[in-house]
Amino acid sequence: MNEQAIIRFERVVKRFGDVTVLDELDFHVDKGEKVTIIGPSGSGKSTVLRILMTLEDIDEGVIHVAGKPLWHEERNGTLVPASEAHLRRMRKEMGMVFQQFNLFPHMTVRRNITEAPVHVLKLSRHEARQRADEYLELVGLSEHADKFPSQLSGGQQQRVAIARALAMRPGIMLFDEPTSALDPELVGEVLTVIQRLAQEHDLTMLLVTHEMQFAKQISDRICFFDKGRVLEDGPPEQLFTEPREARTREFLNAFLNPA
Repeated sequence: MNEQAIIRFERVVKRFGDVTVLDELDFHVDKGEKVTIIGPSGSGKSTVLRILMTLEDIDEGVIHVAGKPLWHEERNGTLVPASEAHLRRMRKEMGMVFQQFNLFPHMTVRRNITEAPVHVLKLSRHEARQRADEYLELVGLSEHADKFPSQLSGGQQQRVAIARALAMRPGIMLFDEPTSALDPELVGEVLTVIQRLAQEHDLTMLLVTHEMQFAKQISDRICFFDKGRVLEDGPPEQLFTEPREARTREFLNAFLNPA
């Protein structure tokens, strides 16, 4: 396992009842790397992101983020379960964009973005507003700052969600199927923003997506998950054109050439 990894899963097990979703998963992402996870439903893709955001805990194994254990703390040289204070600190390392936009409907676009920097990072309202305006410009929505989410299209709402995550200045951005809730004609505007982030900003990015062409363009590495493990990973060109594993070929063929 790469010691330079900013995200590192070591023999991580996650169960939901009798179902093992992650099966002694070993997985890593290096600092600054753009990695996309693909795979069939139930393979554990979104669970990885939810565990990183501490929305789901783990049953076995250890996860390190930015050199620190995520679900554990070191006390007297041993790892013990993490306190809520530790989890809060670790969450600041990461920003996540979900399938659903999860914007506060009663707040303006700008206020949706400023709330967490004010309450979590303790920025002044003035600083938070400046930061919100910076990221609204980045996602191309400066003129919509005073609107409410209901006045925006789905694509615009998802771009606000991206700006909101960026306003916390995380080193790691997680994207969980960020276009799956959008009408087809709105997908492109969101993918364009994510691609700009990947190309112009020094962020580590971990994505789960079904947009295979996009994954090919944006990723340094593609990981194919199956049954809670990484079955195959490699550069996009290699994995999409010459996958080593029969299961990867079967999945890609079914996905790229549906009946």
